Amino acid sequence: MIMRPGHQLLLPASTAFIWGSLTGAIFLTMLINMGGIGRSVWQPDLVSLLLLFWSIHQPRRIGIGIAFMLGLIIDVHQGAVLGQHALSYSVLSFLALVIHRRLLWFTVPSQAFQVLPLFVACHAIELLARMLAGAAFPGFWLLLAPVLESLLWPVVSILLLLPQKRTPNPDAHRPL
Repeated sequence: MIMRPGHQLLLPASTAFIWGSLTGAIFLTMLINMGGIGRSVWQPDLVSLLLLFWSIHQPRRIGIGIAFMLGLIIDVHQGAVLGQHALSYSVLSFLALVIHRRLLWFTVPSQAFQVLPLFVACHAIELLARMLAGAAFPGFWLLLAPVLESLLWPVVSILLLLPQKRTPNPDAHRPL
């Protein structure tokens, strides 16, 4: 793939770093859900945020099967309809695999606008599965979660790409 002018060449992402960040997102989600406030409908889904990030940046390592597995873990933890998050995460990962080449050509703030419809689709699938199982409509505060997730996109992008931006062997004679 041809790089944009001024775009930095990245080192490969460590498998341990990818899995560590996803595991950290699961544990952070579990801590937030077990805390005093519990699961609010406006609260951003950190697992879907990191899953989308890694599905876009490392599509050969993080795919639909891993998204389904992570969704089942979140379903079991939250006591949700089994497969609710698994289905939404699988669709999210599929959509990320479809647009990942195009999305990487945009700047990080522009990417936040591009991923907003993906987060909306993810939450809409969760809502549909929940309501088909007989749950009540949680309210319009649900629309705040995808917006917060897309606002967190630049922060997550900067933090997760930092380990890949360091030079392996700095040398004055090597331009890359």
